[in-house]
Amino acid sequence: MTLSPVENPGLRNHPSRLFVEVTTHCNLGCAMCVKQTKHHGMTEGVMAEETFTSLTPAFPHLEALILNGIGEPLLHSKLESFIRRARKLMPATGWIGFQSNGLLLNEGRAASLVEAGLDRICISMDSASPETFRRLREGGEVGDIERAFAALTAARSTHRDSRLEIGIEFVVMRDNIRELPEALRWAARRGASFAIVTQLVPYDEAHVSHVAYDSNTDEAVALFEEWKRIASQEGIDLRRYREVAFTFGRTTDEQRIVAFVARMKEHALSRNIFINLEKLLGRDEEWFTEAAGIFAEARAVAAEEGLDLKLPELVPREKRRCEFVEGGGAFVSWDGDVHPCYFLWHRYQCHVQGWSQLVLPKSLGNLGSRGIIDIWNDTVFREFRENVLLYDYPHCFSCTLAPCDYVQTDEFEQDCHIRSEPCGSCLWCMGVFQCLQ
Repeated sequence: MTLSPVENPGLRNHPSRLFVEVTTHCNLGCAMCVKQTKHHGMTEGVMAEETFTSLTPAFPHLEALILNGIGEPLLHSKLESFIRRARKLMPATGWIGFQSNGLLLNEGRAASLVEAGLDRICISMDSASPETFRRLREGGEVGDIERAFAALTAARSTHRDSRLEIGIEFVVMRDNIRELPEALRWAARRGASFAIVTQLVPYDEAHVSHVAYDSNTDEAVALFEEWKRIASQEGIDLRRYREVAFTFGRTTDEQRIVAFVARMKEHALSRNIFINLEKLLGRDEEWFTEAAGIFAEARAVAAEEGLDLKLPELVPREKRRCEFVEGGGAFVSWDGDVHPCYFLWHRYQCHVQGWSQLVLPKSLGNLGSRGIIDIWNDTVFREFRENVLLYDYPHCFSCTLAPCDYVQTDEFEQDCHIRSEPCGSCLWCMGVFQCLQ
């Protein structure tokens, strides 16, 4: 089915959401940040006024302007000026916001942001425990966040016409997930009205063990559970499959196991579900039962405190959806390069599929030579969005052949579906990672 521009902002002749990186500088050294890894290719910089000005033609059409990328937005001296200029040109229903570590939010800065017209601010907070917070956010303290909340709520109450919403972003990991419900309660009672919870992107191999999401998709897990019940009824021990799969001279029972798995794979193929039996057999069911219980408790806390809570998937979705492209998003680096999404915004190395993958930025133009509307409507950018919306790319996440030469390469050219968009190895469209948008 072909969607119209009304139904899908990615097909309009202007971006509906701009993600603008005003700086890559930061005043914290968070262990999980891509900037703390040796393989990232980011250069430090600050967006020039003329670069921000070149975005002006897009402002009257925007539903959202998000003023952050890799760095800390509050380090940009012109941040309030950028907000004020955009606010005058954006629709009344459009909102301006950014994510921040909150360290620079004193009463004066909070007041100037509110006066400029800031609508949303999302404070990074991965624990309400001082010890855990200090470990995860090196250089930060829970007390800094408490002062930021106090400054923001005071500024909002002083300016009665302010629409400011205060929220938190919580990066969930195996070693802090149990602290999520209390962190939500802590934030809500200090003025937060929303919370965004996201899974960890393991930019370093050492971070892989901290990941809290499944290595299988939801449909693969559901199908596997269905066949486990059938196996139990037929007296087949699936756990022995790895032991007998490549055994010569199998016994009758061993052959039954191999034949059973073949039937299961045929069933998965008939339903277009990609399964990785090795991952499914090694699944930590006890952990995911506990994690699901913690998420349920988090929802209960959010309902009790009146907090708008957005949780990530614990088990990645088989049915993919790119909120960035479907939402009409364009991502602008501090130097004026325009990109299609978070996944392809910067150069970095990650381990989200269980192997090391180099991801290169995909620039579709630079504001120094072309306007934002021209770049957006250029044939290359339009075709990129249209092709993404076809969702005709592989499930690298579940592929038993991964990593392959198509995706594990210094220069991505195409995938095994002969598509030039490297979306097959992206987890953003599977509901695992989230951001302010």
